[in-house]
Amino acid sequence: MTMTAPARAFRGLILLLTLPALPLKAAEPLIVVDDHGSISALPYYEALDLQPRAQTPLQPPLVVPSPPTTAVGEAAMLPVRSLTLTPGTVARRALEAPGLQPFFLIGDDAISRAWLRRHAASLQGRGAVGLVVNVDTMAGLAQLRQLVPALQLSPVSADDLAGRLGLRHYPVLITNTGIEQ
Repeated sequence: MTMTAPARAFRGLILLLTLPALPLKAAEPLIVVDDHGSISALPYYEALDLQPRAQTPLQPPLVVPSPPTTAVGEAAMLPVRSLTLTPGTVARRALEAPGLQPFFLIGDDAISRAWLRRHAASLQGRGAVGLVVNVDTMAGLAQLRQLVPALQLSPVSADDLAGRLGLRHYPVLITNTGIEQ
């Protein structure tokens, strides 16, 4: 029985795929076993009846920002405003977030400063981190830090966080078991 050139190539491809991979030495030249010239491989792929791949959109090239040439500090981040959060009363409720480090939200206002003074020892004991969600100046941030020098306070807009936690007011403490004021 005589095989056609495409059938011989397909049989050779199947044989090649079933053989274990053999390591090649870099110094050894490759040996061409069979060369059929410019015959298209398309019929072999059509015979496999492969499903077309889903087209993935081309990704834009990744642009790596260059580091700033001047020192950028917290002052460049200010003012920080969380438009969905205002000082007010927060009802206590349960939360299930195992592994969540305690953190609290405050602003640069009289209610937050009074709350911070009242809860400073408890916050420090829990290892809580503070997010200052409404502060305009470095002086305001510095005054809050003077009230609780042992606690970390960072200026952060918290609109997204407030939406996820269903919060409208601060000051508030969020732990792995609940939200409380």
